[in-house]
Amino acid sequence: MTTVSCWSAKGGSGTTVVAIALAAMRGRGSEHGALLVDLAGDCPSAMGLPEPTGPGIAEWLAAGDQVPVDALGRIEQQVSEQVSLLSSGRGVLEGADRVGELLATLDADPRDVVIDLGRIVGATGVVAEVASALAAGTDQSLLVTRPCFLSLRRALASPVRPTGIVLVSEEGRALGSREVTDILGVPVVAEVPIDPSVARAVDAGTLAMRMPRGLERWLRHAA
Repeated sequence: MTTVSCWSAKGGSGTTVVAIALAAMRGRGSEHGALLVDLAGDCPSAMGLPEPTGPGIAEWLAAGDQVPVDALGRIEQQVSEQVSLLSSGRGVLEGADRVGELLATLDADPRDVVIDLGRIVGATGVVAEVASALAAGTDQSLLVTRPCFLSLRRALASPVRPTGIVLVSEEGRALGSREVTDILGVPVVAEVPIDPSVARAVDAGTLAMRMPRGLERWLRHAA
């Protein structure tokens, strides 16, 4: 079992798409499936699911010792035979002192775990503390970024050091994977071109169930 966090230094980088795709790929490749943990709050919409109305990670963290660890399993949502979703919840992130317990629980899970943290650079307070701790505490910490100067400058200022980069590439950019690796000092483990088929899958809510073949091919090394 492996824990993977996906995060960005700037909004709109594609962390949710990458996290959902990795969870779907890992779920198919494991006898136990995969758990997708949504801290950014966008996974249900991107997968065509109704917005969760019950408690999620935020409520579990805020409840403290009043709610046991095994309560996490009871608030999961089954997305497919291979993937379950643990939603962000409806509350505000609190209970940063319980992040260590959360990480230990995810580490002990027999499934591969993929966490969508969204943008963590620029976040403040408990949100920043929780997201940074999760990004630093997983086996793989993947920075999802576009090859623009502003994103890379913010990534350099991040308190979290990624283990790898998923580069969302665009035509016409002066920076490529080699330059991004040189600037950040971290290897690019996957390069995902912006592709209309991915946007259509997100709009249709079919990203997890019928992933575009190109996306799976581009992310193969990251998975």
